[in-house]
Amino acid sequence: MVRALVVAAPASGSGKTTVATGIMAALARRGTAVAPFKVGPDYIDPGYHTLAAGRPGRNLDPVLVGEERIAPLLRHGSAGAEVAVVEGVMGLFDGRVEDGHGSTAHVARLVGAPVVLVVDAKGQSRSLAALLHGFRSFDPGEGPVDIAGVVLNRVGSPRHEAILRAAAAEVGLPVLGALPRHEGLAVPSRHLGLVTAAEHGAAAHAAVDAMATLVAEHVDLDAVVALARPVQPGPVWDPQVAQPVAAQPVVAVAGGDAFTFGYAEHTELLAAAGARVVVVDPLREEKLPDDCAALVLGGGFPEEHVAALADNAPLRSAVAELAAGGAPVLAECGGLLYLCADLDGAPMCGVLAASASMTGRLTLGYRAAVSLSATPWRPAGTRVTGHEFHHCAVTPRAGVAPAWGWRGAEPEGFVAGGVHASFLHTHPAGDPEAVAAFVSAAAE
Repeated sequence: MVRALVVAAPASGSGKTTVATGIMAALARRGTAVAPFKVGPDYIDPGYHTLAAGRPGRNLDPVLVGEERIAPLLRHGSAGAEVAVVEGVMGLFDGRVEDGHGSTAHVARLVGAPVVLVVDAKGQSRSLAALLHGFRSFDPGEGPVDIAGVVLNRVGSPRHEAILRAAAAEVGLPVLGALPRHEGLAVPSRHLGLVTAAEHGAAAHAAVDAMATLVAEHVDLDAVVALARPVQPGPVWDPQVAQPVAAQPVVAVAGGDAFTFGYAEHTELLAAAGARVVVVDPLREEKLPDDCAALVLGGGFPEEHVAALADNAPLRSAVAELAAGGAPVLAECGGLLYLCADLDGAPMCGVLAASASMTGRLTLGYRAAVSLSATPWRPAGTRVTGHEFHHCAVTPRAGVAPAWGWRGAEPEGFVAGGVHASFLHTHPAGDPEAVAAFVSAAAE
């Protein structure tokens, strides 16, 4: 039976990614089969989780897929594993701004897993007891969270550690480990967070290895595993659709360093709907796969690879030709930028009569959206919840046939022929039949 635990923190920057990734990698080193998860819509941490655990990092986001799917998705992603480690997002109770929905605490309750709280101990001693007491007793109306242990981060000295352990004991919480201040684990960051594991290459492997070593030396892994609670039996999310097609159309999915944002469940659903999925790297491959019938351009950092994308004129032409022929093309965020006429002045695919540019402003948050223009896989008027996360602008913001309306029906994105392109990220597990309809359109 799979056992699960959640690694959370009082706030971002406390060290939970180091601890969570280190636990995953350290357990995997010991031969334990670990299933890695991340709360929320984050696309970067799961890449490091994948390196740490040797199996796909997956997201658990009640806002995007519905809270009823969270435990089934956990069971699906944990198949064959012994321990599921779920890294939280931001602070323990931080979720959707207006109501906290989708927080780490929310997900911990949904999957029935205990929480290991990672606390940045720099600059505090006995105050740790008050912090832990507050987090254990806070109840936002859904019942308290089971905080089962604490890992101390950035501990200054053995005396500092002893004081902190005594403070935790005052509120009855075991200290599972104490990490010293360590500056050697820095992973490069950029405007949207860490550099992705795919782009960071060998250095990403080295960072994960360093996290594993640090955690193995300073955290009681046996105690951590002992705290993990068996996942209760129940429904398992299954990548199935009502009517898969028999034709097996070829669906190209952009990958490589420039397009790293996506969900493992998306390719699973494409395959379940009857597609033959082929990953294409727009930085290196000069043509789409033979008999390509549809294209998925997910998110990523095309703005960091703009020169290489522009230099690959053969593939840009192939994408433009595919779109001009009416094939289904789904582009989200980074994919939208790639379909524009240019990105910061460099030529892109020219599928859309729009220009993209980097800005100094972060656009971030969940969006309740309604589709304003029909596509073969989603009728007009369909309501979805998605996520927006970028530092870019596209001019014009919307085409003659906009993709979505939000913020009071403000139009955004483009629908033209078989193309649907916008800044909105959606999670396919929240709407499997839309994936099936996309594949059906590809088969036609």
